Amino acid sequence: MTDPVVLDLDGVVWLAESPIPGSSDAVARLRAAGRRVVFVTNNSSALVGDQEAKLASFGIPAEGDVVTSAMAAATLVEPGERVICCSGPGVVEAVRARGAEVVVDGPADVVVVGFHTDFHYDGLRRAAVAVMNGARLVATNHDPTYPTPDGPIPGGGSIVAAVATASGIEPRFAGKPQEPVAVLVRQLVGDQGLVVGDRPDSDGEFARTLGFDFGLVLSGVTAQADLPMTPEPVLVAPDLAALVDQILGSDP
Repeated sequence: MTDPVVLDLDGVVWLAESPIPGSSDAVARLRAAGRRVVFVTNNSSALVGDQEAKLASFGIPAEGDVVTSAMAAATLVEPGERVICCSGPGVVEAVRARGAEVVVDGPADVVVVGFHTDFHYDGLRRAAVAVMNGARLVATNHDPTYPTPDGPIPGGGSIVAAVATASGIEPRFAGKPQEPVAVLVRQLVGDQGLVVGDRPDSDGEFARTLGFDFGLVLSGVTAQADLPMTPEPVLVAPDLAALVDQILGSDP
């Protein structure tokens, strides 16, 4: 058995609702070669089951193999706490699974902020006021942008920045590259492997947090013109299919 591979989703396996060509076959080839493949995403908006179903629709079985920043954020919440979720349904799902109470407004112990496309002023107000009144501020991730087929759009980090600015409190981040999500990944794959992603600031640094190697694909946020970069990837390829060619070509 060779080292596991930890794959990002957005910009690596798919862009929005479109699979990146060759990604399904690339995952199948890794698994056929005996490598454990898990998927770790900073997109906290979708339900885990929906992420698994989306992968399955692209020909990639993934039940039990998806870790999200929402799941990591929920580990920073205690059972029974009152939580305002300034986020999509993925955070609500994870917080409830943790045994905490999701509330819309009023006194709260924690505010969890994540990516969602229906962010509005009233949501900002409720989140910021709760934090100003003493709630802990937890953020799923700091990614400023989110990759789409039409180019980057504002990401979860942009929403977090609004709440942090309004409340005057810096958040605790849970997703890549932070330790809370690293704990969840180590539970699945152990202490060595390869992280594949499209962002050095989240995926590359996440590899550092885990102590894994970093493979960079140029099918998402990062372009060839952005190279060289830190942390330096051990492998660089236009997309996952080409990167897997390199991975399997180096196997004994």
